Amino acid sequence: MKKNIETRDDVFLLVSSFYDKVRADDFLGPFFNRVITDWEAHIERLTMFWETSLFMTRKLEKKYYGNPLEVHVQVDKENDHAITEHHFGAWLNLWFETIDEHFEGEIADKAKNRARKMGSFMYLNIFQARPTTT
Repeated sequence: MKKNIETRDDVFLLVSSFYDKVRADDFLGPFFNRVITDWEAHIERLTMFWETSLFMTRKLEKKYYGNPLEVHVQVDKENDHAITEHHFGAWLNLWFETIDEHFEGEIADKAKNRARKMGSFMYLNIFQARPTTT
């Protein structure tokens, strides 16, 4: 029986399982595997990000205060602006798949909704940050 996302350990399971899939994915893996050199630190940072995002009203031991948009704009630039809406769609599909494998409930739904909004926001802002061509 699946449970709701309730603890940091649950968020860690979600994030680490998700990135196992991303790393092995033929479409997404090349971007992530080229850019991320310390996967342990990345998983910790993303666990903190998602824990902060999902449990905003809780007093957390660690909170995320980074700027993920800036990082993604830089990754797009380093990849000759090759990131497309298809990458975000594939990312979102793997995220939903991973949630559905392990969890259900209100916070699981919140994780899906936040990811959907974040993916749209990120892609639009990455696209706007690209140099204009004339």
